[in-house]
Amino acid sequence: MAQAEFRSDRTGADPFAGLKRPSGVPDDWFVDPVLLGVPGVPGVRPADDNPLSWQTDSLCAQTDPEAFFPEKGGSTRDAKRICQTCEVKAQCLEYALQNDERFGIWGGLSERERRKLRKQAG
Repeated sequence: MAQAEFRSDRTGADPFAGLKRPSGVPDDWFVDPVLLGVPGVPGVRPADDNPLSWQTDSLCAQTDPEAFFPEKGGSTRDAKRICQTCEVKAQCLEYALQNDERFGIWGGLSERERRKLRKQAG
């Protein structure tokens, strides 16, 4: 599986130059759509072949990532509200559980809620 990484556009310009990463957002939060296999991109395998292709349909990718990685003690309400209507919520939660994600809201659950879910399942 390809590792998610930042890639600049074809001109070589960094579209995120000068922007500060919100605190609490992991360095690997950005997922390159080319690596996901976005349909219509020449030379890229179909999205169905990539286990992370669900991320292209995630609502969190279209919103402020800082809401999904709140500061300690910060509210998770906005992120969870977005997750409730996301069509890939189940895939997101499955990914977080399989990869032992320790930070952020994934599949509508906080780390504490995912830990509790693991204990109940185990």
